[in-house]
Amino acid sequence: MTIDQRIEALRSAMKAANIDAYIVPSSDPHQSEYVADHWNSRSWISGFTGSAGNVIITQDHAGLWTDGRYFLQADEQLSQSQMVLHKLSVPHAPEYIEWLAENLKENSTLGFDGKLFTVGQMDAFDKAFQSKNIALKTDHDLFENVWENRPSLPTNLIFEHAVKFAGKSKNQKLEMIRQEMEAQKATHHLIPTLDDIAWTLNIRSNDVDCNPVTIAYLIVGISETYLFINPNKVSDEMKSSLRKEQILIKDYHEIDGFLNDLSDVNTILINPATTSHYLYNQIKKAKVIQGKTISTLMKGIKNEVEISHLREVMVKDAVALTKLFIWLDKTLDERSVSEVEVATQLIEFRKMGADYFGESFGAIVGYNGNGAIIHYSAQKETCANIEKNGILLLDSGGQYLNGTTDITRTITFSPATAEQKRDFTLVLKGHIGLANAKFPIGTRGNQIEVLARQHLWNNGLDYGHGTGHGVGFFLNVHEGPQAIGPGATSKYATPIVAGMYTSNEPGFYKTGEYGIRIENLVITVEDDKTEYGDFLKFDTITLFPIDHGLIDVALLDSKEINWLNNYHQEVFEKISPYLDDEETAWMKNMCRVIGQV
Repeated sequence: MTIDQRIEALRSAMKAANIDAYIVPSSDPHQSEYVADHWNSRSWISGFTGSAGNVIITQDHAGLWTDGRYFLQADEQLSQSQMVLHKLSVPHAPEYIEWLAENLKENSTLGFDGKLFTVGQMDAFDKAFQSKNIALKTDHDLFENVWENRPSLPTNLIFEHAVKFAGKSKNQKLEMIRQEMEAQKATHHLIPTLDDIAWTLNIRSNDVDCNPVTIAYLIVGISETYLFINPNKVSDEMKSSLRKEQILIKDYHEIDGFLNDLSDVNTILINPATTSHYLYNQIKKAKVIQGKTISTLMKGIKNEVEISHLREVMVKDAVALTKLFIWLDKTLDERSVSEVEVATQLIEFRKMGADYFGESFGAIVGYNGNGAIIHYSAQKETCANIEKNGILLLDSGGQYLNGTTDITRTITFSPATAEQKRDFTLVLKGHIGLANAKFPIGTRGNQIEVLARQHLWNNGLDYGHGTGHGVGFFLNVHEGPQAIGPGATSKYATPIVAGMYTSNEPGFYKTGEYGIRIENLVITVEDDKTEYGDFLKFDTITLFPIDHGLIDVALLDSKEINWLNNYHQEVFEKISPYLDDEETAWMKNMCRVIGQV
């Protein structure tokens, strides 16, 4: 079926159900950023493969709402269908709700799958549509009948993530959660988010591409814990291991009845931002407390064992990237190399490192103009062939049993123009400014983000994405609760605390010509204690050189030059012992003192 044929099939199903408009989000019942194929309905109905966006289908309109990271990608992917791109003015804002409120007639019926929308989102719907008396039908997953050959739910086995990597046992983590539950007077805590479940129980799987999680729900009780999962995904050995910790296995679909059966003597803590409208409605008798998922902040603050492993994993990742860039340089002397081949070859080099599990996301390999597409995904049939001239942006990451990586480097294969050097150096200045940040405890990501943008702003330039996101430990590459970016949304307004693992990735994108991004990962660490408070700073732990060929040294001040030289010295000292003679010579040149040839 073409995209237009799929849209018409959905419209027929809407008519049969007396639904005037239907919302198709990007989420699953667990509010995941990246979803298992079974829930990839938005991509199926629209043809847009980006990770964020909402589709609205009415009888006379089909629209996709997404943000600036995906405008170029969406323009291309929607061009062969009737689907219309609605460009968000503010990233992540629910502007599609405003469109519905303006365009739906009074007494219309709006439909969607209530398992895919949260309690908080339902409150917003109620407020927006009340004046027009718009009815909400939340029990219709119309794709069940419309989507032929819809992928089934994944059935991959779960496995133990060893304490030697995790740093804390599942019993220790459950005890930490229960202490907080007791403080909030909760007898049960519902955890629907897959990364929180994986972290709490020290389990991993591969149900979602690049995210080592399993499809499940978790309810933590005062004495027992209930894991709702397809029993076929749990081996006898794992069942025995979980049972020892009073973790009981129940079928994934039994969570409805469990919540329904909780009596009025029970109090259950839920997060309205992650608990689906459907699940919330299954709680008939128990008292409900609305708050934050207890494990999220615990998971976001890496323990000393995890941090130690992360420093080790950066060495493995740097060795793989070194091999990749040397291979690319040699191969380009003989022939062109496709963007897809670069991504494939990088996987092979990462596989050489111990405890490698897979990519942490599909590598973004953008040559020249493709680099300006922020979340570009090269396809074998349409990708560019890289020649030994121009600029390449490579954003990639690995999942290792002992950590998750995410790194972006922008390199030039030929002498850069003055404009390219200026743009790159302004981004570099912002990267260094954030890397050198020192701030008091309680500081939020939106308070320090200007450090990364100020030099671009001073030249009338900017970029359309956040500057930093939390990163999991052998978990999701995008992880809360913290982030660095503009605005007052919860992730940007979360205080940054010691132990958090965050990206530093300012960029700049010139449509049709090139993209620039410099990304390292940092650990927040304690700094000075003064009469004015306790201060924190960032410790950059990613280890890989930054391309000299794109730097305009005249735009850097002495502090920035010292940072770059010190960083490159650290990279060489820590990586060179793992390289052969040829690789060492390459690394030495890449890490030379700035200003020297």
